[in-house]
Formats: sequence, structure tokens, C-alpha cells
Amino acid sequence: MEDDAGERSSFVIGLIENRAKEVGVAAFDLRSASLHLSQYIETSSSYQNTKTLLQFYEPMAIIVSPNKLAADGMVGVSQLVDRVCSSIRKVIMARGCFDDTRGAVLVKGLAAKEPSALGLDSYYKQYYLCLAAAAATIKWIEAEKGVIITNHSLLVTFNGSFDHMNIDSTSVQNLEIIEPIHSSLLGTNNKKRSLFHMLKTTRTIGGTRLLRANILQPLKDIETINTRLDCLDELMSNEQLFFGLSQALRKFPKETDRVLCHFCFKPKGVTNEVLASDNGRRSQIMISSIILLKTALDALPLLSKVLKEAKSCLLGNVHKTICENEKYTSIRKRIGEVIDEDVLHTRVPFVARTQQCFAVKAGADGLLDMARRSFCDTSEAIHNLANKYRQDFKLPNLKIPFNNRQGFYFSIPQKDTQGKLPTKFIQVVKHGNNVHCSSLELASLNVRNKSAAKECWLRTALCLEALMDAIREDVSVLTVLSEVLCLLDMMVNSFAHTISTKPVDRYTRARFTSDGPLAIDSGRHPILESIHNDFIPNGIFLSEASNMAIVMGPNMSGKSTYLQQVCLMVILAQIGCYIPARFATLRVVDRIFTRMGTMDSLESNSSTFMTEMKETAFIMQNISHRSLIVMDELGRATSSSDGFAIAWSCCEHLLALKGYSIFATHMENLSGLATMYPNVKILHFDVDVRNHRMDFKFQLKDGSRHVPHYGLMLAGVAGLPSSVVETAKRITSRITEKEMKRKEVNCRQYEDVQLIYRVAQRLMCLKYSDQDEDSLRDALQNLKESYIGGRL
Repeated sequence: MEDDAGERSSFVIGLIENRAKEVGVAAFDLRSASLHLSQYIETSSSYQNTKTLLQFYEPMAIIVSPNKLAADGMVGVSQLVDRVCSSIRKVIMARGCFDDTRGAVLVKGLAAKEPSALGLDSYYKQYYLCLAAAAATIKWIEAEKGVIITNHSLLVTFNGSFDHMNIDSTSVQNLEIIEPIHSSLLGTNNKKRSLFHMLKTTRTIGGTRLLRANILQPLKDIETINTRLDCLDELMSNEQLFFGLSQALRKFPKETDRVLCHFCFKPKGVTNEVLASDNGRRSQIMISSIILLKTALDALPLLSKVLKEAKSCLLGNVHKTICENEKYTSIRKRIGEVIDEDVLHTRVPFVARTQQCFAVKAGADGLLDMARRSFCDTSEAIHNLANKYRQDFKLPNLKIPFNNRQGFYFSIPQKDTQGKLPTKFIQVVKHGNNVHCSSLELASLNVRNKSAAKECWLRTALCLEALMDAIREDVSVLTVLSEVLCLLDMMVNSFAHTISTKPVDRYTRARFTSDGPLAIDSGRHPILESIHNDFIPNGIFLSEASNMAIVMGPNMSGKSTYLQQVCLMVILAQIGCYIPARFATLRVVDRIFTRMGTMDSLESNSSTFMTEMKETAFIMQNISHRSLIVMDELGRATSSSDGFAIAWSCCEHLLALKGYSIFATHMENLSGLATMYPNVKILHFDVDVRNHRMDFKFQLKDGSRHVPHYGLMLAGVAGLPSSVVETAKRITSRITEKEMKRKEVNCRQYEDVQLIYRVAQRLMCLKYSDQDEDSLRDALQNLKESYIGGRL
């Protein structure tokens, strides 16, 4: 396997669909040796669910079956890949490669024993499409990479995407979860960050990838969320544990999760191929992997010492699973029998090369010892040459750095050259205040040094074959180690670190219920509060008895920020992190839908209004009773009468469901919903109007408030002629007068229903409260008196 660098994508995805609009997905992660299987019915003709998964995985290659027309006019996954992922490699494999029977056999044989692919037999019929996709994906990887996947080495998850909260790709963009829409903030020198960038303080690439996966697909299981929050409670209350874990995790190499794949994939015909001249790089990666694994296993005793006194379930399980597992000691002992004890993982290029050449203990192979002597001789000759040039050319500051691409080269300060170098130096390049160059003698020595190093790697790889096979027998425990280190990195270096940098008591733990309210007191926008020191907090309360909030206010009063704030806090809570609020209790959300922003879609030949309607249609088709729906300014891109009619009817449709909805609008007529539907709550952002100027308070308050002619005020500020503004004021006054009369009629008509519903609403709140019996009795008595007295 090639050593993938940085955070570059390492996923290969197989896609297949049937005539019933079912799609099977197999996502193979080459970096962490894991296979994620999903199967679902596409409810959207635009394949929104599949687009969301493709955005989540960001694959390096996508495998599909030969193109054919999909049922019912749907575009089909093959055309979808062409349209949405045009820059990603597309591989077409014969339909026969997508064999679900073969896929089931492969997955069963390759799934790790710890953790295992639980209950594969019971999943077989349900997940036949994703197993077919898995068969094609595994076949392509083994052929393309020239490897055989080790038995019982893969971490396999079923239905991974939909066991978590689903956030569609449009909402990911609207909520600025991964990337900000605008990188700079108007009026400040600060750069706006996304939620991912705010939390991205992880130390390992695997931890960063796990963080991204969690933010895009937050948890839905309350027990798992609370387990993480219990761990976070302990980290925040026990400084010694927090700093001890931070120090222990620094002992593990950043690439620990990557090393796993080198033990899960075995090159075909290793013994014959390893002697070929083009296998030097592969041998080098193998040696580096074993050194890295040795360094990671050497760090386990310190981690065990820190976790020994941990009280939380998560940290206790880590100690039991990792630190008390004798298999890690056994692997470390096997490595110690072959690898020199002084060898450690390092990032310094020449030191790393030297460590790789001298990894195996002396005397294990005569040819290896000869190659090492040649490597040492050429390395010494290069340094002697540098000393000679320092004396001959009066260059006392001449240095001899090394990088993997060039090998050794000379670095001379420009001030020492006086604008001219001796003719012996070649390949002269200016680099900052230095001049980089070489010479024919150095080039010759570089070739010999590289050849000796390559010979060392090839001979070392032969010596390590037996060790690699022995490690592969217990590769499943390395899968667990990799997962645990990524999780600890996210919990300690991301969640706990982020909270520790905030003022005390600014973040709180959210409580979760299965059917309770969404209640947040004094919540703040997690990204913007770090940029604006005087950020105004606002709360939210939604329940089964009051499941829609209509937020009103002038332009720039804070409506869009508030909608984004609520969604981001829910996401933070469901990944197991504290949220920026005074108090919070949440009902677990299974999907977040957003309809925000106005923009033409030129690619799909859609106007602003058409784009609006497509997004709204997707929401209406996929909403569930646990969804959170956020809609900003629906219907403003068409005529006022049609826009109002659509907004009203959409609100009525959402009100009939149990999902929680927040609807921001300029249409004051929509407040009439509250007179007809008791489960609608009207809120507004406070604004002071003085001298025809608006002073925004950014404070959310109950009820509606009519701010007269705020649009006309902004028009006047923008420079519209005063005569035009005055005429507009007269017209809007007449319209407003008629509307107020209609509202009064509705209020009188629905007054009795409203009173009864408010009683029911209070009773629902008491149902989920944790007050004692006497307090509940007093609350019920007060409610009775208020109802009789008409004070509700």
C-alpha cells in the first residue's frame, strides 16, 4: 500500500442501485482499514441522500456498474457521479462483479474479531445491495493496489450513515459546518471559522478525520452521548487526568492510525517481488510501519498509568480493553526480538532514513550488514566532502542538509558568497537568504548513498517478513488501538481543550430525553461568540405542545444567526460535547433540514425561487417526527401573494407533524397562524427606532412587534428619493390597517381554543419536569387558579 500523506482522501466507494430506488454503498477506508456499508431507499429524484454520503466520504475513487436508465426518470447513480463528482476517478466494473453472495463471504472472512461484524447472518438479506457493492470494491482494491487483505483485519460497520443524525449536503453548507460561506467578517480583521475549524485542535490525522465524521453525522444513541459527556465531565473536573492524558497522547506518533493498513494488506508474492529494484519504497514503508508501531506500543505504559484511576465508563473501558490486554505486550515482545531497542519513530528525514537502515538488530543478515557499512561510508564521505569545501573555498557557514527528494545538498548564506560561487558548484538556486547547490562529487556520493539505503531496506524487509506475518495474526487488536487513540484525541485534544480555553461556566452539559422539549437557556453561537466579545445570548423552547416558533424582525436583526446557532448547538450536544449555554435539555434529533439563503443555480438552470421550492420539497418528503426544520424567508423570491400562500401552507403542513420547526420571516401576516394554531409561538428580535434610525438589540422576545416601515427606513438610508419613500409609506399604511382588522376577528374567534391549549402546554411541561411531588401539586393548583381566573 502507498503511504497516503496528510489528510488526503483515502476512501474508495462502491455504488449500486436496483429498480426499487434502493441504493447500496460500500465505503472502504484504505487508511484505517475499515469498511462502512449502507443501504437505503432514495426518496429524492436528485439523489440527495447519496450526494450527502459522497460529500461525507470525499472518495478518491467511485466504483459503479455499467450505465443504464434508472426507474421513474431518476438520474441513476452513474450519471450522478458524472455530474456531482466529475473531478473524482470513476471506475466502471461489470455487473457480475457486484455479487452479494461473494460479498457476504468476503465480509465475514475479513471482518475483525474484535470488534466483529455483529450478526452478519441476520443482515444478509436486508443488506444484499451494499454487500454486492462491497464485493466489487474489495476486488478492485486488491487488483489496483496489488495486495491481499488479511483475514479478520477490517473494522466493518453496517448502516453506519443512518444510525446517526442525517444532515444533508445543503444544510452542511448553510450551517457552515465544514467550511464558512464567507471567510472574513465585515468590519473586523478576524477570519470567520466553521464549526469543524473551531474544534480542530486534534493532534493526529485520524482524530481530525473522526471529528469531521462526528460533526457531519452526530450520534443519535442517548447512552453513547451520555457516555462521552460523562468522560468530558471527568476531564473537566480532574485537571491531573486531563493534562496527564494530553501528555500521554503526545507520546503516540501522529500517524499511528495510518500504520494499521500496512498490516491489514499483504503484498502479493512478497518474497519474489521484494527483491525487485522498484520495491525499495514499499520496503521502506514496511520498516517505517514497524518502527512506528514499536513507538506506539512503547507509549502504552504511560497511558495505562494515567487511566488507572479514571472513573468514567469510557476511560475505564479504554484501560480495560487496551492497557490490560496482553496481546499488545506479546506484539511488543516479538518486535523487540527483531528490532533494535534504540530505534524510534522520527520525522527528521535523514534520521528517519538511518533508523530504517539500522532497524533490525546487527548480525541478523550478512548482506544487510555489508549494505549498512556502505551506507555509513558514503554518509561519512559526504560530511568529509562538506568539511573539505569549507576549508578550500573559505565557506565556514556551509551546511549539508538532507531531504527525501534531493538527498544531500549544500546550503550557503548569500552573504558568504559575495554574489559569486566557485565553478565547482552546480544546480545553484536562491532560497531566501541562502543559496542551495550541489557538486558532481556530491551527486555521485548521493547516488551511492541512496543505493546503499535501498539495499538496506530490501534486506531488512526480507528479515521482517516473519515478524509481519506474526503481527498480522493479531491485527484486530491494532484496529481497536487505532480507534481508541482517535477517540481519545477527539475527546481530550478537541472537546476538552476547546472548553478549557473558554471562561469558566460558559459551556454546559446538555440533558437528553427521548420525547421531551428542546429547551436552551441563554444559548450563544459557538463560532461567533469567540469573535464578538459582547455576543447577546438567546434561548429557545419547543415541545410537542408548541412545536413551531415563528421568528420575526427587520433585516439584520439577527434571525439567520439565531437559526444557525440553534442547529450548531444541537450538533455539538449530539457529538458528546458541551454547548455554549446556561442550561439545555434536548430531544434527540434524527435529521436537520435547512432552507436558508437565496441564490440562482445556473448549473441546474434553476432560478432562486425554483431552488427554494426544490429544497422545500426535499424537506417535506423526508421529514420525520424527530426532525429539526429551520426555514429562513421562504417564499420571498416570487410574488408577495404566492410567496405568502406557500409560506402559510408549508407552516400548516409542518404543524401537523411532531417535528420541531423554526421559521424566520419578514411576513408579519404569518403571525396570524398563532391565532388559529395554539402550537405556534411568535418571537421577535427587539429593535429601537429613534429619529428614523434602527438600533438593533439582538435580543429575542416573546410575541410579535410591529416595527413600522423598517424596509422603507433602510431604503432611505440606501439613497432612494424621499418622494418615492413617502408614497410607499402611504400605501403600506392602508395595507397594514386592513390586516390589523382581520387579526382582531381571528383572535376573538379562536380565544377559547387558545386557552385550553395553553393549559395542555403547561401540563406537557410538568410531565417532563424533575420536581418533587409537593412542587408538582403546587404547580397544578396554580395552573387551575390561573385557568379559572382567565390569566393564562
